[in-house]
Amino acid sequence: MIKPLKLLLLLCFLGPYQVFPQTWELGISAGGMAYQGDLNQHKFYKFNNLALGGSVKRNFDGFWSLKLSVLNGKVSANDADSDFAQDRERNLNFYSTITEGSLLVEFNFFDYGLNFGQSRITPFIFTGLSVFGFNPKTDFRGETYELRLFNTEGQTSGEAYKTISTSIPLGAGVKYRINEKLNIAAEFGFRKANTDYLDDVSQRYPNIAYGGTRAALADRSLGQNKLGNPATPDAKGIQRGDFRKKDTYLFAGITLSYTFVRQNCPLF
Repeated sequence: MIKPLKLLLLLCFLGPYQVFPQTWELGISAGGMAYQGDLNQHKFYKFNNLALGGSVKRNFDGFWSLKLSVLNGKVSANDADSDFAQDRERNLNFYSTITEGSLLVEFNFFDYGLNFGQSRITPFIFTGLSVFGFNPKTDFRGETYELRLFNTEGQTSGEAYKTISTSIPLGAGVKYRINEKLNIAAEFGFRKANTDYLDDVSQRYPNIAYGGTRAALADRSLGQNKLGNPATPDAKGIQRGDFRKKDTYLFAGITLSYTFVRQNCPLF
């Protein structure tokens, strides 16, 4: 005769199991990265660079989850491609790698999962906090320059902007549970950066006369030079950026994730 404890253990292995929503997910992401700021004020949808990432997510139930993610991509802009004559005359450009780590809270609008009554597809929203590194560069006269090192807006050494900052991600998407273990999600998110120097441009041309490479990087305008031009002594200090206090970068992409499920005894 089989004892009750042995019978219960046997049922655990042979009987049906229940998938609980309190599970872990590992994901990989791919998509595009875009930038909006002093050198691209209008076309926030211009996703012109690749971005890749990974994530670990804890699902607390069918609605709420907490995600730790990393993302690596690139942002760039060039005044020469602008639709506006004043931007093309300014003639600035930059590119920068973005390396981001984020802690995100995610909310599903539908009870998401494979249990009875749950939905296999749901829209979702997310927000949280990100820390990211950047380093704006430009290619000029056959050389690559790290723009921060040249204090292009007249910063002193102690006032040079930092290349590590924070941002507030805000975004939305749609996810679908393919089967018990695989999920696919499409998302779009803004990152409002806590810096205005993602592109090395913020406010005004410097109020000091530069020379050499430093001057050439600070003022690459196609028209009248704005740094120390004797014919225009009052031109220094005029507007260089758009005077908005912060830059923004964006990510849109697809995430494929693997859910770790656990087998539990059926409830009687």
